[in-house]
Amino acid sequence: MQRIPRDQARKFAFDWRDEPLLRVEPGESFEVETFDASDGYIRTEADKAIPARRPGFDRVPPLVNPIAGPIWVEGAERGDALVIAIEDIEVDDSSWIAIGPRRGPLGESTRWPELSSGYTTKVFRHTPGPSGTTRDGTLHFDDRRSWPITPFLGTLGVAPDREVTTSNDGQGEWGGNLDIRDVAPGNKILLPIFHRGARFYLGDVHASQGDTEFTGTAAETKATVRLRLELKKGHRIPGMRIEKPASLVAVHAEKPLDLAVETATTHLMDWLISEYGLTPIDAYCLVSTCPDFRINVYQMCRIRNLRPVAGAEIPKTYVLGGSP
Repeated sequence: MQRIPRDQARKFAFDWRDEPLLRVEPGESFEVETFDASDGYIRTEADKAIPARRPGFDRVPPLVNPIAGPIWVEGAERGDALVIAIEDIEVDDSSWIAIGPRRGPLGESTRWPELSSGYTTKVFRHTPGPSGTTRDGTLHFDDRRSWPITPFLGTLGVAPDREVTTSNDGQGEWGGNLDIRDVAPGNKILLPIFHRGARFYLGDVHASQGDTEFTGTAAETKATVRLRLELKKGHRIPGMRIEKPASLVAVHAEKPLDLAVETATTHLMDWLISEYGLTPIDAYCLVSTCPDFRINVYQMCRIRNLRPVAGAEIPKTYVLGGSP
C-alpha cells in the first residue's frame, strides 16, 4: 500500500503548483501519516501556544496546521467531482487543546480572567478500545470525564482554481480548514475538481470536537489515515457535499453565519433537485417543514480569516419519499 510518511506531511498551503507527493488510481487505498495542528511543537502541558516560542510564527502568515499533498488522482479533470472515502483513522496516544490571550472568543475575557491572562495547554490521554488500538478507544478529558474517540479530518481539499491559500485559514468550495466532524470514517465527501489530477491535500486530525470548535482548537492529534479517492466524471457540484449512510449534507463557509446557512441550504436543494428528482417547490418546502432537517454549525472560530462553516442536513428517507 502506498503511503505518505509524517515527515513529508508538512505543506502549509493548497498550491496547484506543488509537485505531487503521491499518484493513485481511482479506488486505490493508501495511507497518510499526519502531524497535529502545532506541527509537533505541543507535546506536554508545559508547551504553551505562545507565538514567540512557536516555530514558523516568524512567518506571515504563520506556518501552522500542516497538510500532506498534493495527491494526484489519475484521470481526474476539471469539472469532475472527487469522492473521498475515509476508511480508517487511528489517532496517536494523546491529543491537546490550547487557550490563551487573544485566542478565541474569550481570549480577552474580563469575566473569567484566567482565560485571557495566561496560556494554558491541556493534554488528553487516549486509551485503546476492544480492537487494541485507538480506532475504538477512549479520550480522557480528566480523571472523571471521558468519551469515545471520534476522529475526523479537520483540513482537506483540492487545489483551488487560481489562488493559493494557507492550510491555516484557507476555505472555499474546494475545501480547506473546515473542522467538520462528519469528515469521518464511513462517510463520503465530495469536492469539485479544478485541476488535472485533482491535487488533493489532507491533515489536521482531531480526536474529538464539539460543534463550532469554540476555543479555536479541539482535541488536536497526530494520526494515520487510510482512504481512497474516486471520481464522478463530468459531475459539476457547487461545493462540498457529504454523503452519510442515512443522510445528505451540503456544506458552505461564509460570513456572516446566516449567509453560510442560507447557501448550504440552497446547495442541498440543488442536490435534491438535480440528483433525486425533487421539484424546486418540493425541495424548498421540504427543508422548511421536515422536522429532521438540521443545520450543523461545524466551525465558528475567531481566528484570522476563518469563516463560519454550516452544513444543511436531511435524512435520505425523506429524500427518497418515505417516512422515518
